[in-house]
Amino acid sequence: MYYFNCFWIYSIFGFLLETIFYSIFKWSGESGILYGPWTPLYGFGSIIIIITTHYIFRNFKYNKWLKLILIFLFNFIFLSSIELIGGLLIEKLFSITWWDYSSHKYHIGKFVCLDMSLIWGLSAILLIYVIKPIMDKLIKKIPGYIGIFMTIVIAIDFIITIINKVNIK
Repeated sequence: MYYFNCFWIYSIFGFLLETIFYSIFKWSGESGILYGPWTPLYGFGSIIIIITTHYIFRNFKYNKWLKLILIFLFNFIFLSSIELIGGLLIEKLFSITWWDYSSHKYHIGKFVCLDMSLIWGLSAILLIYVIKPIMDKLIKKIPGYIGIFMTIVIAIDFIITIINKVNIK
């Protein structure tokens, strides 16, 4: 149940965080393509960060700084790859370009750029060392049926989005 709860909480948290950034920096756009106030990519990404970091902590007996560097590098690469794949899939399925980094100085195509990759690496460290310890206290108190219910609601939203928005040619 822990991962179900992490999934929907971090999906909502990511949606809210991205929406706040759009407002602060006066960016155009919105967070995610689903109808509800969640962006599942943040939920999946957070779970992957949590699982891989747990693996690194359990299996590598390096000092704290080397673990920090490993977490940063892995997530720099992995989350940038997710961003690339997500951008390509959204563009292919929905005929929408949800984000475009072509105007950034160090971009690779339109879906990946160095500054965002740095943010992904730093965000993973922030998640593991600051956010997760605080959120774990809340997550562990959530009854199992709420985690299952919220995950089902997000899955239904995903299915409805696919049915309504996919551009079938």
